[in-house]
Amino acid sequence: MVKPNTSFKLSIRDIEIIEIALRAKAGRRGIAIAQGETSPQLKEEMNEIQELLGKIHNQKNYYAKFKDGKTTYVSG
Repeated sequence: MVKPNTSFKLSIRDIEIIEIALRAKAGRRGIAIAQGETSPQLKEEMNEIQELLGKIHNQKNYYAKFKDGKTTYVSG
């Protein structure tokens, strides 16, 4: 039996594209909810999208330079 692939090799750009697509989909779902559509499936999908976007956000490392331009601050 074939096992599912649990290890993916995605570039930063690949993740960025996925994140942009998820934000666009969440925006469309948000509009539908604002217009009165309240199906349980729609709400569940919104929760899944927001959780996935949160996971992506929490795995990012942010880099910034101080005013002296020499020292780099790494967060995450």
